[in-house]
Amino acid sequence: MSGIAARRVDWVPPVLMLAISLGALLLVGNPSTWLTLTIAGLAMGLLIFIMASGLTLVFGLMDVMNFAHGLFITVGAYVAASTVKFFAGAAGEDSFLANLGALLPAMLAAAGVAGLLGLFFERVIVKPVYGQHLKQILITTGGMIVAEQLIHVLWGPDLVPLSRPATLRGAFVVGDMAIEKYRLVAVAVGLAVFAAMLLVLNRTKVGLLIRAGVENKEMVEAMGYRIRRLFVWVFVAGSALAGLGGALWGLYQESVTVNIGASMMVLIFIVIIIGGLGSIGGCFTGALLVGLMANYVGYLAPKIALGCNILLMVLVLLWRPQGLYPVSRQ
Repeated sequence: MSGIAARRVDWVPPVLMLAISLGALLLVGNPSTWLTLTIAGLAMGLLIFIMASGLTLVFGLMDVMNFAHGLFITVGAYVAASTVKFFAGAAGEDSFLANLGALLPAMLAAAGVAGLLGLFFERVIVKPVYGQHLKQILITTGGMIVAEQLIHVLWGPDLVPLSRPATLRGAFVVGDMAIEKYRLVAVAVGLAVFAAMLLVLNRTKVGLLIRAGVENKEMVEAMGYRIRRLFVWVFVAGSALAGLGGALWGLYQESVTVNIGASMMVLIFIVIIIGGLGSIGGCFTGALLVGLMANYVGYLAPKIALGCNILLMVLVLLWRPQGLYPVSRQ
């Protein structure tokens, strides 16, 4: 994990991302189209980062293989849809401040409910199988299947619409360039989440205890700290982040289905593997790479867009087998 002392920053992954962007500019040719694709890719990447950051905390720091992470994304999206519907009046007004009155409660409710579900999930399902990876995979997958059936009971099997607030629809048009308003909100929220996570993990006592507990749990417990209890709240925080990401992704898709979380799990695993397990900076960089690649390749060669991120993961692992920012190097 990150040491207390500052260490030299590895600039190679950001340079790689810049090189990919400049290469895409040469291939796309039109600067306006390229900038539109780049902003769209960054927004998509940051949305994936919010969803993946929770799993990289749980998977990388706690060594828990939670294959039910997509469940928290799905629950967050459904809760957000119900909350926005409850605040439909504020969401429909042509005022950004009024729209925030619908958007913020939706995001907070999504994170809160997903966090509570995560607490129940950790205490009842995950706790008995700590340190047993195969059983973790089986029991979390089974828990997700059961929970998805309960979602059908609560919200029904049909698609649930999740319309964006009025002022977040449409796009800003600057010359030949069109930038969706919601993508800018996604960029702002994603950067805020990244900054908050770095601040907590690197500049607070709680973050220091988490990192120390990963390195030497017995020594931290000998000093009088209950590291297991702290790890429970790490799991809750990871679940809440997944719920927040689900709310934002549901607004991005403008609809919610029971598969909205499960459909993102492949991309999420690709991101945390590319970045390095347990690395927040690696997760951030990996998510941006995945978002940019998906948009550039989707525009230039749509037929191979689905496989481009798997190829990216393979190439990164051939170059750095432990990911872009393995925790041992931070």
